[in-house]
Amino acid sequence: MEEQKEIETVMQKLERQRDELLLQIHLAKAEAKEEWVSAEKKWDHLKAKTPVVAKEGGESLKDLGAAVKLVGEELLRSYERIKKSMEK
Repeated sequence: MEEQKEIETVMQKLERQRDELLLQIHLAKAEAKEEWVSAEKKWDHLKAKTPVVAKEGGESLKDLGAAVKLVGEELLRSYERIKKSMEK
């Protein structure tokens, strides 16, 4: 009788922990997806603007270089966070 109660206790703990992990995984996936959508918008905007400004040259090109560097660094950080969340 005692063993059955211990087994039930272990099973309850396992089920509770399993449910908590499933929720965390679901939330992590949703968070990663949101970050991906945000990063894709930045990427698309950057890709669309780069050729246009590059053709103009001059100061616009200098500004573009600074913007590309800034947005590129943001995107790299976003991609790294997404990658880490997928490794969990």
